[in-house]
Amino acid sequence: MPYKVNLLKPIRNIKDFIQHSIDWMYIPFKKFLPIETFRYAVCGGGNTALDIFLYFICYNFVLRKQMLNLKIISITPYIGAFMIVFPITFSTGFILMKYITFSASELRGRVQLFRYGVTVLVCILLNYVLIKLFVEYFHLFPTPSKILTTVVVVIYSYFSQKHFSFRTQKNSVYYQ
Repeated sequence: MPYKVNLLKPIRNIKDFIQHSIDWMYIPFKKFLPIETFRYAVCGGGNTALDIFLYFICYNFVLRKQMLNLKIISITPYIGAFMIVFPITFSTGFILMKYITFSASELRGRVQLFRYGVTVLVCILLNYVLIKLFVEYFHLFPTPSKILTTVVVVIYSYFSQKHFSFRTQKNSVYYQ
């Protein structure tokens, strides 16, 4: 059943504002994409942009491209920036997926959070393995390798979020 965009729905909170804005942008795409996929793309893309922006700020201005000295161990600035930004964008990503993209899921919040965390960890692992595979074994340049890796990881992430982290009875063969 096609999704009907209701632009006359009252906006009562930030969730309604975000959904209303995404639904407004969805109108030209409704013949090509399901609303859930479009919301995933917008929320995921926005969270990725936030991640890159915060990483840039942390790397260049917070850490000032200097080693992060934790007394026990020193961490390179690029990994340190990742460690600072990751909890922020992990949280915003979960909130966007739970309340905006996959809001029909009836799983308990803590189950969704755990499953989301597992999926994100697999995505981090996939990024590492695939980039290494494409660069070191297939001898592709790093940038095309990263692009291919991103395509694979985004597809994996969408289906794992839809059918595992935020599944509903209608989109899964598994039941609790």
